[in-house]
Amino acid sequence: MTPVQQALLILLLPLVSATVIALFLRRHGGIASAVSVTTAAILGGLSLGLIFGGERFTASMEWLRLGSLTVSLGFKFDDLAAVMLFVVSFVGFFIHLFSTGYMKDDAARARYFGGLSIFMFAMLGIVFADNLFMMFIFWELVGFSSYLLIGHWHEKQSASDAAKKAFITNRVGDFGFLLGIVLCYWTYGTVSLTELDALGENGGLVYSRLLPLLLFCGAVGKSAQLPLQVWLPDAMEGPTPVSALIHAATMVAAGIYMLCRIEVLMVKEALEIIMWVGTATALYAALCAIVQSDIKKVLAYSTLSQLGYMVAAFGLGGMVVTTPESGGSPVLPIAAGVGAAMFHLTTHAAFKALLFLGSGSVIMGCHHEQDIFKMGGLRKKMPLTFLTFTIGVLAIVGFPGLAGFFSKDAILLLAFKNNPAVFAVLALTAVITAFYMVRMWKLVFFGSARAGAAGHAHESGWSMTIPLLVLAALSVVIGYGAVYGQIGGTMGGLIPHDEAAHTTILLVSLAVLVLGAGAAWLFYRPAATDTLEEKSTGLFNGLCALKESFDALYNYYIAKVQQRFAMLLNFLEQIFLAGLIIRGFAGFVGLLGLGARALHVGSLHAYVHWFLLGLVLLWALTAGLF
Repeated sequence: MTPVQQALLILLLPLVSATVIALFLRRHGGIASAVSVTTAAILGGLSLGLIFGGERFTASMEWLRLGSLTVSLGFKFDDLAAVMLFVVSFVGFFIHLFSTGYMKDDAARARYFGGLSIFMFAMLGIVFADNLFMMFIFWELVGFSSYLLIGHWHEKQSASDAAKKAFITNRVGDFGFLLGIVLCYWTYGTVSLTELDALGENGGLVYSRLLPLLLFCGAVGKSAQLPLQVWLPDAMEGPTPVSALIHAATMVAAGIYMLCRIEVLMVKEALEIIMWVGTATALYAALCAIVQSDIKKVLAYSTLSQLGYMVAAFGLGGMVVTTPESGGSPVLPIAAGVGAAMFHLTTHAAFKALLFLGSGSVIMGCHHEQDIFKMGGLRKKMPLTFLTFTIGVLAIVGFPGLAGFFSKDAILLLAFKNNPAVFAVLALTAVITAFYMVRMWKLVFFGSARAGAAGHAHESGWSMTIPLLVLAALSVVIGYGAVYGQIGGTMGGLIPHDEAAHTTILLVSLAVLVLGAGAAWLFYRPAATDTLEEKSTGLFNGLCALKESFDALYNYYIAKVQQRFAMLLNFLEQIFLAGLIIRGFAGFVGLLGLGARALHVGSLHAYVHWFLLGLVLLWALTAGLF
């Protein structure tokens, strides 16, 4: 089997799985789950073979020709795609396996696993896509499948609303993405990623400030950056494994992957905007996480914050080295930004999937309780979950030797060298991250049970604990260059290094870790109420208001404007379209019909009168009376 055939098989396997489940297994949840998990296992094995096989390739075929427009379907498998393929296939398999235990009693289990399979198909399409048009098709399919999975429990109004909110919010960003693709074709005559890279290498690109920002709109929606971040916290209404797959490891990372794919189109002004959007998102989400009581909501805002880190890293990459003769903006070789962003994407996929699945284990063990203030003492009742969750917490806060320590330091190094203000904000964000993660960890696992559900908690079964153990191991080793380099090849060499600044960054990392984690450990006690709310009501309310600000803006202003505009359009439709045009034209035709009918009443006497009237009119015309 050639590598191209292997890639095609990897892409089509989950589509076949979804089709089989939809056509034959809708009422057989157990078999459907087995088919989906087996497919994910085979897919994972083939993917690892393709990744470690060493061969990288590009292949395409003409799909559609409309005049001068040619649309191709193609595969682009380079080291960047290899990293993303590892995240989607390897982490995705263990999330599938975890789902067999988490969803075993769900009445719509077959629909759930069918949705997982179609989502995997869509994500793999984005990974392999060789042109922006093909990527956009799979991009939209990812949005549709995530809508199905977030709204899996659609009988709950909150889940139904969350699914619609995620779908609509992403369409806003996708509209900008589509405009960017059109502008790209208009400007360069191609949307092929391979051809765009070649143009960039040969100096054939005419750089535009608008184009990269339009494409960035797609990442703002998919990767939940300000101001389109509102959908992701609400998306926690879906099953917890969905949160791990979509909102930690894959879908939200697709925006980062897309940015790295189009880095050849970037200019200084666009990168500065991207950098500040990511930085602002990182800090905003970290502040919001402090006041969350739902274990999944804490992780949701944490995901927003870490995605902001990745976006900021991409924007921070490189220094100005040349100005194109075309008169465009200075071009930046942002390989360091791409390297840092993808490195953190990979480590984050491991430890955040671990944390989400760990929260799922906690929720199942506590009989579906999600309030961290109603938990406590779980380290003794759920020892494996406690151990693996602890590794996830240590990884995300940047404990030395774990994956998050290396990838976070790479981003801080970029910021330290290129923008002191961004460095200060990201360092502060790291302090807050350590604070809210240790807060959650202490409230969930320490002290005594504060509610009946926690008092009767139990450890999860093997189908849920094995994925936790594997992801915990991955969260330890994936940050080491030897391991990451085996997966990403040359991507490992793009991670920024600076021996001169190494000691400074190390000291800063240790300081923010000790400050944030120590403050949370000393400040919070395992209790049924929020210590911050008790001791600093003003700060607590301020952070809550910050969290609600965007929802309030959209619900009470933008939504109302949209409703008023819809009412105006409805009024205009009823008066002009339905009234004057449709009913008016119908009435006019009706009058003509009545007139014509009056001419044909079947009376010889009437016909004689009309004949004489016609003769008189004809005589008047010939006599020149008119």
